[in-house]
Amino acid sequence: MAGEAPDADRGRPTSTPPNSPTRRGPPGSVLQRMEKAGIGRVIAIASGKGGVGKSSTTALIASELRRRGLKVGVLDADVTGPSQPKMFGVRGPLVDRGEGIEPATTSNGIAIVSSQFMVEDEQTPVIWRGPLVTRLIMQFFGGVNWGKLDYLLVDMPPGTSDVPLTVFQSLPLDGIVFVFTPQDLSALIVKKAMNMARDLHVPLLGVVENLAFFTCPHCGERSDVFGQSHVAEIAQEYGVPLLARLPIDPKLSPLADVGGIGSYTTPELTQLTDALLSALKDADSSQLTVL
Repeated sequence: MAGEAPDADRGRPTSTPPNSPTRRGPPGSVLQRMEKAGIGRVIAIASGKGGVGKSSTTALIASELRRRGLKVGVLDADVTGPSQPKMFGVRGPLVDRGEGIEPATTSNGIAIVSSQFMVEDEQTPVIWRGPLVTRLIMQFFGGVNWGKLDYLLVDMPPGTSDVPLTVFQSLPLDGIVFVFTPQDLSALIVKKAMNMARDLHVPLLGVVENLAFFTCPHCGERSDVFGQSHVAEIAQEYGVPLLARLPIDPKLSPLADVGGIGSYTTPELTQLTDALLSALKDADSSQLTVL
């Protein structure tokens, strides 16, 4: 299903979207909140910027939730740059038996859908225009037999255009987590996406700093490889919790490369998941900060 979308589906830019109850997307489309249909919580994991570890953070949270006996799904909304199948070691194609798409299942029991399952091999690009990509995201949510899930994590693409707009406006999100790295450039770009979430009234559950530090395996000295952290100040600026600071760990990338990310664990990941679940409880108590 790779290939360029027809000219009839050519997307047009949109500026500030209206905040009406029926939320509008690009001109010519009207996006309405979709029903959860058996899904307990829908949480987006975003960064606004590529290369900060947003997809790996999604996979790690999903795996930790699964280790706790919860039913978990991952919707890989990064249609043109899917990472989840590679990290979990699962392959397509997706199957539709006439009653909806059946998600793939990882070795640790996580349901997953991704555009990677729709192409010939992992090096085949998805060359689609925005409207086709946004329709696929909606089909991945509403047209997949997710069954009963405690949590569905949405791995967001970078940027603030069509796909993030579709997810923010049409999926019944319970909240969103933003992933940073320590560099000022990363913070600048991620703040754009956070401000987009604020403009669209999406609840912010907290922020995560990835690649925050490196601990020498020989002497135990901790180094801030990418510079001094400012994530605590950013969390305070937006009035949201700092969920965790995740370390640079040389063991993680090799696991992800061979499809074994589901087996990775670390105390910081446990802390992150505990903090996320706590933020969700705060949401239940109407104590969640809404941007």
